Amino acid sequence: MLISPAHLREIEAISDSFERIELQIVLNELGEPITGDMSKIRARAEDLVSSGLGVADAAHVAFAEYSGAQFISCDEKLLKKCLTHKIKVWYGNPVSFCEKEGLK
Repeated sequence: MLISPAHLREIEAISDSFERIELQIVLNELGEPITGDMSKIRARAEDLVSSGLGVADAAHVAFAEYSGAQFISCDEKLLKKCLTHKIKVWYGNPVSFCEKEGLK
């Protein structure tokens, strides 16, 4: 699982300290930070924002594209926008991911 700065900022904003700490532990144990050319990632995110994605959604998508990661979201509206904006990596919901990977 790849972790972007967008994930960390969203987790920091969670008011429930138990939930916030649990998520931080999961990311520390299972996650790998995305590194790379932040100016390219930012430029892509800004392009996606200007095309109608929200700032956080655009950041998540831009980091996924930059790293070549699969993009999994429960936000069906966001996934529809990914189709419209021709996102350059596989994207879908958790069920679609499990089906694609043959997980049960």
